[in-house]
Amino acid sequence: MAVKGRDIGLRAASAVVLAPAAVLATWAGGPWFLALLIGASGLLATEWAMMSAPGAWRATGAAVFLALLAAIATAYVEQLSLALVLLVFGAAVAALYARARGQEGLDAAYGVLYLGWPAVLVIWLRDGHSPEGLNWTVFALSVTWAADIAAYLFGSLIGGPKLWPRFSPNKTWSGFAGGLLAGVVAGAVIAGWLDMGRLTVPWGALLGLAGALATMAGDLWESALKRRFGVKDAGKLIPGHGGLLDRVDGLMFAIVVVAAGHLGVLMLDGGG
Repeated sequence: MAVKGRDIGLRAASAVVLAPAAVLATWAGGPWFLALLIGASGLLATEWAMMSAPGAWRATGAAVFLALLAAIATAYVEQLSLALVLLVFGAAVAALYARARGQEGLDAAYGVLYLGWPAVLVIWLRDGHSPEGLNWTVFALSVTWAADIAAYLFGSLIGGPKLWPRFSPNKTWSGFAGGLLAGVVAGAVIAGWLDMGRLTVPWGALLGLAGALATMAGDLWESALKRRFGVKDAGKLIPGHGGLLDRVDGLMFAIVVVAAGHLGVLMLDGGG
């Protein structure tokens, strides 16, 4: 129990340090949000390269990061379609670059798409043409954090049958259920509190459920990737959490779901 308490303490301390910086940059938007994403992309590209291409991680990480940077910068100037095209092109170039250095090209290409797709969408979500962009970004963050924290607490306190022991031996069905419940509550609260266009409280709860499911899926998917590459954590950047990828794996999947929900609301409003 002491180990559990120490682990929770480290997680809480890390969140107190890192969360305010992320929240402030998200609230400010514009170049501050862009700087946050560029910095995060550099760290994530490095972690991905160290996992997937340990024999040439610096070169592979640089190739992945440059591909991400090109797509992120293009999305920032509101060229979403071109940004997505650049992601595919950058993935191909990163694959060739990694292969030339004796690494697996498909892993480098997948890294660009895996990390780049949510990065491009979160820029569109936050600084796109919708005046409620900040509120939608807050929605995504709130649902993800609520689901992630509740899953950890419910799983630690209740325990019980394992969710997917082959790839993630610590995750339980009780944590899964707690995370879904927290996502539903967070989605309903944010939809009722902030201006989300046509997103009502019931639809907010439903989107919160979808976002929480995506959060869990992202977490499990990263666990499977780490098992494939034979590593316990994506990195050692954040005490109590491992690497940055260990912290944002669920958010990356949830961003895609919330962005789809936002697009649906824009289409109903005649703005998409």
